Amino acid sequence: MTGPEDAAADVPTEAWSGVHRGPLRAGEWVRLVDQKGRRHNVALEPGKRFFSSRGHLDHDDLIGREEGFTVVSSAGGEYLVFRPLLTEFVVSMPRGAAVVYPKDAAQIVAFTDIFPGARVVEAGVGSGALTCSLLRAVGPQGRVSSYERREEFADVARRNVTRFFGGEHPAWTLSLGDLSEALPASGERADRVILDMLAPWECVDAVAEALVPGGLVCVYVATTTQLSRVVETIRAHGAFTEPHAWESLVRDWHVEGLAVRPGHSMTGHTAFLVTARRLAPGQRAPLKKRRPAPGAYGPDYTGPRPPWLPPQADAGQGDG
Repeated sequence: MTGPEDAAADVPTEAWSGVHRGPLRAGEWVRLVDQKGRRHNVALEPGKRFFSSRGHLDHDDLIGREEGFTVVSSAGGEYLVFRPLLTEFVVSMPRGAAVVYPKDAAQIVAFTDIFPGARVVEAGVGSGALTCSLLRAVGPQGRVSSYERREEFADVARRNVTRFFGGEHPAWTLSLGDLSEALPASGERADRVILDMLAPWECVDAVAEALVPGGLVCVYVATTTQLSRVVETIRAHGAFTEPHAWESLVRDWHVEGLAVRPGHSMTGHTAFLVTARRLAPGQRAPLKKRRPAPGAYGPDYTGPRPPWLPPQADAGQGDG
């Protein structure tokens, strides 16, 4: 059995979770939520005050208390006080590039089966939002190697990741450079590769070389033209299983007694996700028996061609 002391004990430092339990401490971040749902992230410092249109709060009144309480400001405003969750941290972090939203980060971690101890390659790093989820999943015994072309984005990501974990995570390396050149030069082998970049199809050869047999590549792209190009490039490469593409949409629901209805707003399209698995060297997936839709690879199509498709496929070669 665990006693009160065990329940209040902090998360072990060596876990590198970015999470604390027990009384709030100086230097920690807290999330203040007012009666209208407005959110404020505050780093606790002794002797400091938080100011808003509803007066002020003394940090000293928060430090030392267990999270999950309500505090009243000098002008009567009420605020809920919690430590921020990772999903809350990433949507409010300083940004260089756009962040990977929590709904997509969760799908990436789940559907690419990121596991403790995994060796993960990520490009680009953006603002570090996905990096935090990947590091949380692989743990200190794993490895996340992030590549970023733009130094200003790398600097923002480094600050955000270090801020969330409270120090430099031992499983993380961040390199400046183009993945298509830097990854082969490193000789690195990976269990998973995550691509969040403008032209991920340029990196398919490098990814195939780095991935172990059975490893997964996951690509995060925003537009349908990017989606088509990367799927067809992976398909034509021949070293991967048939790519799987999807997107997720998240809609809140309003629930009050008998008033149960969809919310007025939703998190709609943010990006498409594409996954495929690395085949063993020299192996190819079974040929698809289902023919493409009529016109799929007709005379107007100029992109990469699947290896099983006849060179002169035209609009008339659809399902028969």
